[in-house]
Amino acid sequence: MQGLKVLVTGGCGFIGSHLVDALLREGFIVRVVDDLSSGSRVNVTQWEDHARFELVVGDLKSPAVAEQGVEGVDLVFHLAANPDVRLGMIDPSAHFDENLLVTFNVLEAMRKSEGAGRVVFASTSTVYGEASVFPTPEAYGPLLPISVYGGAKLGCEGLISSYCHTFGFEGVLLRFANIVGPRAGHGVIVDFVRKLRENPKMLEVLGDGTQCKSYLHVSDLVSAFFVVMKSFGKSGRVEAYNVGTSDKVSVVRIAEIVCEELGLAKPRFRFSDSAGGGRGWKGDVKTMLLSVDKLCGLGWKPRLNSEEAVRQSCRELLGSIKVVG
Repeated sequence: MQGLKVLVTGGCGFIGSHLVDALLREGFIVRVVDDLSSGSRVNVTQWEDHARFELVVGDLKSPAVAEQGVEGVDLVFHLAANPDVRLGMIDPSAHFDENLLVTFNVLEAMRKSEGAGRVVFASTSTVYGEASVFPTPEAYGPLLPISVYGGAKLGCEGLISSYCHTFGFEGVLLRFANIVGPRAGHGVIVDFVRKLRENPKMLEVLGDGTQCKSYLHVSDLVSAFFVVMKSFGKSGRVEAYNVGTSDKVSVVRIAEIVCEELGLAKPRFRFSDSAGGGRGWKGDVKTMLLSVDKLCGLGWKPRLNSEEAVRQSCRELLGSIKVVG
């Protein structure tokens, strides 16, 4: 696929910029569309003068921007979204506009284009809601999300499936576990590090700390993108793949790892159960472990397990900076 022209929506964001790095190193021609609302231009600065890279700063809620982004590309990696799950409690319309509406505009631009008939979509484990089967396979159902974010992502999956079957597209839906690594701007590791820098003796933990989920390093996720690219033309119109590790780690254990990496004697943990049921917030799924057998069947395998991914990500975030307490 070297020399293929691709679009990465949200390519200045945490995950998108890592994918852009890998695509350019592998010889792809890459266009990024990003409104820089949650991503940063700094993440792609190294490529801005590269002959195979183009950055379009624009809002995909505009159909014209979507059409500009899709024009002339062969494959779309659709990562643009509002990534803040908790925002759904405050402003549900943000997930509608920045997930569902943006996805519709991208699909419509693809429909009107001459060559963009393949899409890889960044979905989420939250589409499963509170699953009763672990590890949770792609065929699990019914899919009943408990967060507005998860509901919006499931709606995007439905739109993509409908366009694949109606207009002859091919689609891949990647349902991510919790992704960690360098350039992450939010999430439990970032949250804990910020809090411990402010107060090394006490750490507020949202929920009761027993929440237990799978964490995947962003480098392992990027390798999954490359594996599913090779599946186009070999499977059906649309395929869903879970992307995660075969294990999980609790929030309390993550807190302990962060403290270890900061060189802190264990601070006092203060648990905040304001959402009820031990959740970190309304819509927080307490347990998540995905079956990744389907993706592993394509030849993919994560390099790090959940604890290793958390520890490496913490080190990448901290660098050589230590908090003294």
